[in-house]
Amino acid sequence: MNVELIDRQEYELARLGLGDAFIRILGYFREDGTKSVDAVEQAMRARNAAALVIPAHTLKGEARQFGAQRLADMAEHIEMVARRCVEYHEDPEELIEFVAELRDCFMATVTALEEDASPLVTRKAGGARRGSSINFGRG
Repeated sequence: MNVELIDRQEYELARLGLGDAFIRILGYFREDGTKSVDAVEQAMRARNAAALVIPAHTLKGEARQFGAQRLADMAEHIEMVARRCVEYHEDPEELIEFVAELRDCFMATVTALEEDASPLVTRKAGGARRGSSINFGRG
């Protein structure tokens, strides 16, 4: 797991809390997150600060649910700056770099989460990953 992207403790809490639904909810995160990133990019192209707020807010909350702190922090920054831009009637131009990096961060995050959630991945003591040692019925 990429610790720069994911807070391991928060991630493990999510896995425990969601139990058998974890993989399904992770799939929803991929689908909904993609829509949120698309909406953020579209709003940025239109220079519509108000349209940035809700998808950034949604992405922030969903990312935090999985311990995806870097993505959540990026989305939160976009949301907060967009709110300020709405309040003061400013162009959200200062967000261009953040929005440009958002999709790559989202995809890297989802990839890291999905790789770690794979049923073929087992954990060594201390949390390191390795390939499955399951023999699939071979003795």
